[in-house]
Amino acid sequence: MNAAIVRDLWDPRPRHVAVFRALQLGDMLCAVPALRALRAFLPAARITLVGLPWARSFVERFRHYVDDLLVFPGFPGYPEQEGDIRGLLDCLREAQKRRFDVAIQLHGSGELTNRIVALLGAGRVAGFRPRDGFPAPSPWFMPWPDSQPEIHRYLSLMAFLGVPLHGADLELPLLDEDRRSWEALTREHHLSPGHYVCIHPGARLRSRRWPAERFGEVGAALAQDGWQIVVTGSAAEAPLTSEVMSMLPRTAIDLTGRTTLGSMAMLLQQGALLVCNDTGVSHIAAAVRAPSVIVASGSDVRRWAPLDTQRHHVLWHDIACRPCAHDACPIGHPCALSIPAGQVLAQARRMLPERLSHAA
Repeated sequence: MNAAIVRDLWDPRPRHVAVFRALQLGDMLCAVPALRALRAFLPAARITLVGLPWARSFVERFRHYVDDLLVFPGFPGYPEQEGDIRGLLDCLREAQKRRFDVAIQLHGSGELTNRIVALLGAGRVAGFRPRDGFPAPSPWFMPWPDSQPEIHRYLSLMAFLGVPLHGADLELPLLDEDRRSWEALTREHHLSPGHYVCIHPGARLRSRRWPAERFGEVGAALAQDGWQIVVTGSAAEAPLTSEVMSMLPRTAIDLTGRTTLGSMAMLLQQGALLVCNDTGVSHIAAAVRAPSVIVASGSDVRRWAPLDTQRHHVLWHDIACRPCAHDACPIGHPCALSIPAGQVLAQARRMLPERLSHAA
């Protein structure tokens, strides 16, 4: 972009910036390197995240990059969260009262969200625009970079806007309360750091889930190798984790619904390995440098795979219908079923001795 146009975006220096990103945890973690760059560039500005209600906990954890949250309630048909028009109008009225100097669409291609960001009432707006058939809302919109990994997409926008970058590493700050929760779990379940493997069979979309019985098969084999097995998931995923637990020895530990974001991060950081689907927990593992084996069923691997390919190994079967747009696969889930349990187990065994010699 022309240097004079870039200068016009930041001159005068904005005092209050809105960043629109109304997505779930894994997506939010992928935007942290861009938020890190923005904060370093605008150290004195107030940066407000316009995000989903759950993101209060994200803002509390990332106060060094984001100052506060303006809750975006969604709207009818919004993929990440259904909401009503009244809630949306209340959000937009509050945004306009705040008089943002700059609003940045850090959410996606902009087909839906550019209209919303325009209604925030900011003096200047920037972000992504679809490549075809959509005019740029301002000079500070770049074409959506289809071919880049997720983290690099948002760094590309920062670079386009003249913001110097500060690395592509993910991060997840751990708080004192996270350590206390982790210590309570270790006492209750006699967890020994580095001696257990986490199995996380859940994913928000069914099309993203590797079969529960295969997770169980991998966990049972690793238990025979001497590893302590810990199964994790949200309370809503209890039927799924129960199926996995039924295949494991009685020594396996079920932490379904027992972890917070912070204690889950500590659990992964202190463990020997995570085995999971391509979902939010894989990004938590990347953020705390916890090794992982990821089965990618239906997702766009080139977009979502962790950048560190030594610490994180993604197993996937290429198929023409990736990325899947369905909650449940309508053609028999070949992308998942083509990854046998033996392949995942072999990869897990290759990684475990690199970290620790397991208990005899």
